[in-house]
Amino acid sequence: MDLISVRDLETKDIEAILESASQIDRGEKDVDLNGRILATLFFEPSTRTKLSFQSAAMRSKMKVLDFSPESSSLKKGESFMDTIKTVSGYADVLAIRHPKEGSVRLASAATEKPVVNGGDGGNQHPTQTLIDLYSIKKTKGRIKGLDVTLSGDLKHARTMRSLVYGLAMFGANVRLVSPRGLEMDKKYLEEVNRKFGLDVRSGNTPEYTDADVLYVCRIQAERFADPYEAQSVQQKFMIKKSDLKDAREDMAILHPLPKVNEIDSAIDDMPQAKYFEQAHNGIPLRMAVLDHVLSR
Repeated sequence: MDLISVRDLETKDIEAILESASQIDRGEKDVDLNGRILATLFFEPSTRTKLSFQSAAMRSKMKVLDFSPESSSLKKGESFMDTIKTVSGYADVLAIRHPKEGSVRLASAATEKPVVNGGDGGNQHPTQTLIDLYSIKKTKGRIKGLDVTLSGDLKHARTMRSLVYGLAMFGANVRLVSPRGLEMDKKYLEEVNRKFGLDVRSGNTPEYTDADVLYVCRIQAERFADPYEAQSVQQKFMIKKSDLKDAREDMAILHPLPKVNEIDSAIDDMPQAKYFEQAHNGIPLRMAVLDHVLSR
């Protein structure tokens, strides 16, 4: 099966993947995909997603083919679709990241091999959402009923779009905090509300005191015409240690990484900071995903 969007999964599928990841994490389950090959086709830069896919494959006894656009026949004019059709003959599953929205679903139509979306433009990043849900459940013991605040550029962050959908599926309470003009698409939120009854609270002023989970993403300076305005907004939304003085002691701070200046580095050593652990959770989660898509 393919995993292109979190929408492709039913609640029972996500629950099965999260439980599998938990068993792997605790050393209670061994994933043996010996003889299978993962191809990682990343058409834009990545550290955590690419390396954790490769590490997950290796820990599952798979071999890895690492595709590099800069040294491929794309430089000779080969099309994206021809590249997918060719590489799919060399591997059993393809993990793809591409800057254009919808490109990974298009790629899945060109091959019968399972395709996993590693991020397509500002659209979807389903395995990151699964990592986020797993990290929340692992840290807080549950998802349902938690107060989750998403802060940053919510208009362009594919991670946030996927996560809102996943949180709605599992009954979390969601608050969205973003600069004016960088709010999440209202039509998307209306769709999530129709499907899951999620009534999102929104605002343009940073507020974290009532959050069980604070999930932060970067304010993208390149989205602003005025660099001084960008700097001002980044400063306003930068989370400093002093901002957490009234926050819940057991609040978990998450971030998809890389973080630039949206979280003060002094927070890294605080017990609330869970983002590096979150990144490491990508290994058992993506092992579970590879096992899931190859077993269907």
